[in-house]
Amino acid sequence: MKNIIVKLLFSFFLLSFSSVFSQYTEVINSNKPGFSESPYSVGSGVYQFESNLFFRNTSIEPTFSRPQSFGLDFLFRTSFLSEKLELNAQLAYQRDKVAFKNIFTSHYFSTGLSRFTIGAKYLIFQQEYEDKSKEVRSWKRRMAFDKKRLIPSVAIYAGLNTDFLSDIHKKGSISPKVGVLLQNNLSNNFNIITNVYYDNIGTDFSEYSFIVTSTYNYNVRWSSFVENQTIFQQNKTISNFGGGLAYLYNRNLQINSSLRFLLEGQAQGYYLSLGVSYRIDKHIDKFTLLDDNGNEIRDTPINKFNKKQKGFFNRLFSIFTKKGSQNKSRKRVKRKRKN
Repeated sequence: MKNIIVKLLFSFFLLSFSSVFSQYTEVINSNKPGFSESPYSVGSGVYQFESNLFFRNTSIEPTFSRPQSFGLDFLFRTSFLSEKLELNAQLAYQRDKVAFKNIFTSHYFSTGLSRFTIGAKYLIFQQEYEDKSKEVRSWKRRMAFDKKRLIPSVAIYAGLNTDFLSDIHKKGSISPKVGVLLQNNLSNNFNIITNVYYDNIGTDFSEYSFIVTSTYNYNVRWSSFVENQTIFQQNKTISNFGGGLAYLYNRNLQINSSLRFLLEGQAQGYYLSLGVSYRIDKHIDKFTLLDDNGNEIRDTPINKFNKKQKGFFNRLFSIFTKKGSQNKSRKRVKRKRKN
């Protein structure tokens, strides 16, 4: 009898629920191989790992310079406190060639961490777009550009740069990093991401930077991007321009590569990367039951289920449990995948 009641309640919920605001996507949403960051989180119950092997090579400049670097860039992302909030940690481990050029040229190698930053971003505004497919009476209206797409989704970022780095990368102290993350989905297949950062605040190495990335999805598997990053330091300007490809191997695994041209003060060179992004998907959909007027019905079994899933320890230990089958009839707010 109890099972019959549960089945009847579940059937009723399927007919009258709407999705709670969620950042989760059916396929992995990776920031790689670009340097920019989407304003959207990975969604609750997702543990995402993004990595790049990179090789950087520039010309040797007078006095001290780092003309060559080879290493691994790693980013971990997750969300469990709020769908709009993402926590992340980024580190880079590399081997640098340090060169001295005066009358003679000499060099040595240094290996260690070049970056270790812990941060969080919060989506403060998400732009919603009209569903043109429902317009059947006017072809012109159905094909017209939605001007709302010119207004981006917005997130704010705050992070902390640790100083547990190799000697040549130390800044002298722990320092904050803040930023604003924007994304315009100009069409279903094309988007532009803009990031503005103020980094290493309060140190002698403070810097301002911006990144603009345009991404185009050719199909469900392949996408490409073009990106420009410019960093304004106290004594020089660093910029790079390049692009790359991303291939979606399956819903939880992405492979990517990129090539960039570098301009670092008077030095010029190139940057190559090859990476993999992978996620452990423990996401569970949460639903809100609405009445005939569109208002939320409180104190129902589904509300109690949602509250239970929000528990910290429930999410912490859910990574060790087997994921049950998901109902394919559930509807979710669709969002553009950024590669």
